[in-house]
Amino acid sequence: MMSITKHVLVSGRVQGVGYRAWTQHEASLRDLVGWVRNCDDGRVEATLQGSPDAVEAMLDAMRQGPAMARVDEIITQDTEALATRNFEVTR
Repeated sequence: MMSITKHVLVSGRVQGVGYRAWTQHEASLRDLVGWVRNCDDGRVEATLQGSPDAVEAMLDAMRQGPAMARVDEIITQDTEALATRNFEVTR
């Protein structure tokens, strides 16, 4: 099965609203691997790896986020494959 890997930066009200835990849950539902963490500048950073359809569906979900979040912008770029088998919150 072909997989793709995307690096994602999410801007808006995305820290302190459960965005990381929500991302981990949603990614697990889509059988994605990767990680998510808060950035010092207030953004959330993530890497998503899985089937192209699952990654695109996750990016669509991330544009909405959990109920308390407000997503202003998502920047994505292709990146290298990960050496992990799960999806984790790193900080």
